Amino acid sequence: MKTLLALAILLLSFAFNARAQHEYAPLQEQQIEYKNWTYKAVRDGKEINLRDFAKNKKLVMVVYFAAWCPNWKLEAPVAQALYDKYKSYGFDVVGVSEYASLEDTKANLDELKITFNVVAESEAKELRDKTLLYEYRQITGDTRRWGSPWNIFLEPANLEKDNNVLTKKTFVVNGELIEDETEKFIRQKLGLPIEEKKIETSTKEKTIEACEPKKKTETLNKP
Repeated sequence: MKTLLALAILLLSFAFNARAQHEYAPLQEQQIEYKNWTYKAVRDGKEINLRDFAKNKKLVMVVYFAAWCPNWKLEAPVAQALYDKYKSYGFDVVGVSEYASLEDTKANLDELKITFNVVAESEAKELRDKTLLYEYRQITGDTRRWGSPWNIFLEPANLEKDNNVLTKKTFVVNGELIEDETEKFIRQKLGLPIEEKKIETSTKEKTIEACEPKKKTETLNKP
């Protein structure tokens, strides 16, 4: 009986700690010299230049993520829902994969049914400190270890002209998007009236683990 009680307490403690790992963050305007980039698309290997990608659009969200990160798996349906709802109004999303192989990222995109463009900056967790994402997170005060997801918004009409730096001040989210806040922001930037209805996604009532890459476990041969 005592063993069952101890097990129940342990399971409840685990569930509580898992829920506590949510990493929502507010939209904040930040001073940041965000640079143009050209990366290869994860799905077909074609190069995507961000400045060219943003042309003729009203608002672009760049979301950095690691395929193995539970927090990204929670934000992904939100990002996809926003993309589906507002792409016809001049909104676009591009993902930047970090710290995971192309094979793992492709599998992740298929699993999450992500249809917006995704490129890769890095393909191994050992490269974390060498990425531009890591540099940007230091500037914007993101103290998380891996920074997945990390979101930045660009207004193409206000980008720096003919410069490697696209913008010196823009809105950033150092964590998971807050749905209501993000949708109101998007609608405002697109010139749409504020809509009270909240986007419904499958992220509710889920528990998650800390955003850490899972270690491969060794298999032992039976004697």
